[in-house]
Amino acid sequence: MVSDMTQAHSKTDILIAGGGFAGLALAIALRQGSEGGLSVALADPALDRASGDPRASAIAAAARRLFETIGVWDAIAADAQPILDMVITDSKVGNAMRPTFLTFDGEIAPGEPFAHMIENGPMIAALLDRARAEGVDLRPFAIRQFAYDPGRVTATLSDGTALPARLLVAADGARSVIREQAGIASVGWDYDQAGIVTTIAHERDHNGRAEEHFLPPGPFAILPLKGKRSSIVWTEGRDEAARLVALPDAEFLAELEQRFGLHLGDLAIAGQRRAFPLGLHVARSFIAERIALVGDAAHVIHPIAGQGLNMGLRDIAALAEAVIDSARLGIDVGAASVLERYQRWRRFDTMAMGVATDGLNRLFSNNSDVLRLFRDVGLGIVDRMPNLKDFFIREAAGLTGDVPKLLKGEAL
Repeated sequence: MVSDMTQAHSKTDILIAGGGFAGLALAIALRQGSEGGLSVALADPALDRASGDPRASAIAAAARRLFETIGVWDAIAADAQPILDMVITDSKVGNAMRPTFLTFDGEIAPGEPFAHMIENGPMIAALLDRARAEGVDLRPFAIRQFAYDPGRVTATLSDGTALPARLLVAADGARSVIREQAGIASVGWDYDQAGIVTTIAHERDHNGRAEEHFLPPGPFAILPLKGKRSSIVWTEGRDEAARLVALPDAEFLAELEQRFGLHLGDLAIAGQRRAFPLGLHVARSFIAERIALVGDAAHVIHPIAGQGLNMGLRDIAALAEAVIDSARLGIDVGAASVLERYQRWRRFDTMAMGVATDGLNRLFSNNSDVLRLFRDVGLGIVDRMPNLKDFFIREAAGLTGDVPKLLKGEAL
């Protein structure tokens, strides 16, 4: 390594790049699963700012079980709004009526909602507190580059520190520096769509109901938050989304009301509004030598099914289990066999979800009357098949397939 670089003296088994939900939850799970036996460092220059994130996320039942198991849920439960039921409509923006074609009850078991809505700020704050309590080495610096040493990968941080580890985990987002430097290509495409995200207040109570209106530009989702508030995830064409976000508050609210409707009374903007480009991108490999990709570094999908964050938490539950199992057997946690087990576990599920969300977006985001008739008949048939609806709810809750222990509420 470069001679003026500071070499870290502490032994690090696993170094995680990225302090979002996936990175922090993984760090906590690894420390707990190894009973403190694995040293875990996490590097992210935005650690001090992460808890100010104004957005909100849907936490599926499996992800909630993970948070319960790692000791985070109690700290955020009071801020979490259960989704008690969900309705799906299909119409045009100017239609006076929005007929409901499909409804879902919100429980996967008595007293267990299939998902909760919670704002990102409190979740990140709770994860940070737990990570500190578990002895995770939190470093507010970026990873600039890495190089291989015998049996190690050594990362260079933005403060000049050289930090060797047996395993480097890329949880550093869709534009992952680790993925790019590892030479891992992504396959996929950008949509000519952007997702507008904001929070609104309304006059009447939502009663825990989530709504998804399929409109020609894309889905318009109303997701309940604590109090008389809802999180909006609103898909438009990229140029139109930029225009809408730039409007004065009164004009933006008028556009939003046209799509939201009047069923919850008067509306008011209650949070920042942002637009995010949408696309489907999946890394060709989730692993490289002593490197694992998780979360958005591994895959980015359309928010039409609300599964982005939950897919990342499934990644870390699988990776944590593979790492802890190997550590107990005395196997190098960065060994190829450990990483290959993780990739086998996650790659097919990720590709299947990517194909499903892409297909749904293409089916519903258009002006075709023929496709509208086809999909509305299909939604009506599904609505009359309770067993199929139950399967879809369990799929959305993250409880189908080969579920890792943490997502079942079992400790590692």
